[in-house]
Amino acid sequence: MSSRRKFERKLGEKRYRRLFVIATEGTKTEPEYFSMFNNDNLIVKVQCLKGDGKSDPLHVLKRMKLYLKSSGLKISDEAWLVVDKDQWTDEQLKTLHHWSQEKENHGMALSNPLFEYWLLLHFEKGGGIASARTCIERLRQHLPDYDKGINRGKIKKEMIVEAVARAKEKDSPSCPDWPRDPGTTVYRLVEKILNT
Repeated sequence: MSSRRKFERKLGEKRYRRLFVIATEGTKTEPEYFSMFNNDNLIVKVQCLKGDGKSDPLHVLKRMKLYLKSSGLKISDEAWLVVDKDQWTDEQLKTLHHWSQEKENHGMALSNPLFEYWLLLHFEKGGGIASARTCIERLRQHLPDYDKGINRGKIKKEMIVEAVARAKEKDSPSCPDWPRDPGTTVYRLVEKILNT
């Protein structure tokens, strides 16, 4: 009998990596940020605009629906819409929120005024933000070279945990849909990713 070990894998023993599909408005910052979370336990796949030039919330939702129609989701996977409040109307955002409530593995994360507010919370509490411009100016105090791209070496896991805590503190009591004042619900998505 050979002393070589037979290398066999039993059916059904391959570890499954949980999938988070995220549709975003942004083409650079959000995909760079969320790609940091890819690891042996999960895959974060970001669907952003690819040359269509349309970044309004309804097009973000349309891209998600197209992805789900062609690829689908397993029951343990999740699909999230990540958008900014910007100038979008409540009616546009209600459509996304309604979609996020249709299934347990759907979600919506909104930053008011924009995604950079979520990034700012990695460095500070984010008080006194009155506009998108002031938000970016404050973020540049921490990331002087910031220009819609993230130097991933500047964001550590403990900073992400702090951002989640700061966002939760601002979102108390928890808003049922999205923050009307400067704030973000991106922490809800990030918390799920971190707990995978």
